[in-house]
Amino acid sequence: MPLPHPVSAPSPEGSERPVVLDVSRLVWRLWRRRLPTGIDRVCLAYLEAFASRSLALLQWRGYRAVLGERDSDALFALLARSGASGLSRKRLVVLLARAIPAALAQRPSLGGRVYLNVGHTGLHDDTLPGWLRRAGLRPVHLVHDLIPITHPEFCRAGEAAKHTQRMRNALRGASGIVVNSADTGTHLDRFAADQGLAMPPLLVAPLGIERLFPATGRSPHPRPYFLSLGTIEGRKNHMLLLRAWDRLRQDLGAATPDLVLIGQRGWKARETFALLDAPPARHGIVIELGHCSDRDLAGWIDHARAMLMPSRVEGYGLPVLEALSRGTPVIASHLEVYREIAAGIPLLLDPDDVAGWCDAVREYLGDGPDRERQLRALAQYTPPDWAGHMALVEQWLMRLPRA
Repeated sequence: MPLPHPVSAPSPEGSERPVVLDVSRLVWRLWRRRLPTGIDRVCLAYLEAFASRSLALLQWRGYRAVLGERDSDALFALLARSGASGLSRKRLVVLLARAIPAALAQRPSLGGRVYLNVGHTGLHDDTLPGWLRRAGLRPVHLVHDLIPITHPEFCRAGEAAKHTQRMRNALRGASGIVVNSADTGTHLDRFAADQGLAMPPLLVAPLGIERLFPATGRSPHPRPYFLSLGTIEGRKNHMLLLRAWDRLRQDLGAATPDLVLIGQRGWKARETFALLDAPPARHGIVIELGHCSDRDLAGWIDHARAMLMPSRVEGYGLPVLEALSRGTPVIASHLEVYREIAAGIPLLLDPDDVAGWCDAVREYLGDGPDRERQLRALAQYTPPDWAGHMALVEQWLMRLPRA
């Protein structure tokens, strides 16, 4: 994506690479052949925007290597292709076997460059702030959320302490922090105050959404359905939808719409998994898709009666914006971040109100007045895009203090 302003930074030894881009998360997640999460997609967007002006940084268990320009370009190209088609492990091994020893032997001068970490990578390691300071880098971190700290009940054991350390290290010595929403910025500011840490310069830059595929004319499913998109985990509150569908089957019988859940299984959702693994209901079937290509996802979004997002907490909410961008109505929890990013379009409900969600599904199954309201608003809706996000970041980076 073309960007209007170059990052302004000293050019050590004539280099035209003023940025050190941390791609560790992309390497290890693609190595494990994990489908891209929302954070991974952000990392890929920054890779596209900054690769031509960056050196690649890899870190693993306290070891760090900044690759030279040629090896950085080779790694960036491999990762960009892998985001869509899957990583060639053999090519990665060959590349890194050459690039890492060369990087450790050459140790290029890094002073004055901007260090971009947009995936929370390695922030739990207490040695990172000191290494960045000794290298003369200007750290800029993108903070996605503080959910493990504010809502530890929805996270793996030990994640609250680990994320606390991440956020402490992100704040320590940072030249600046980017957040995806004002809501995330508010939580980070409170955290800094609680920890007795100073807040570095802060930029609120709404995330862009990817263009999937053109509108699809044919539905991927023969019956009316509602869609929920995201990892199946406790905080996403899929249990509310399953309970609502039980009630809808009692009321609507064979007229009950189907429910499509697209996302990998996560954690803190044993009760949800048990219901999903139970014998299917006769009506209003639940379809679980752990893997879905972008082309297929576009079709599922386009033909859903509405996107359902009953989350108990979110840092941002890319699925909401993806649905709105394709003209699909949204029914979601009344979270502050949804009020902030979704232009007042979705119907927002209490995430514990099963009856209220049932009523909304009944209305949106037809062409009720609130669904028509959303469709009218969507005709004028312009979603945030990556070009706008990157332009904000670029302009802000140029104004950051150098010391």
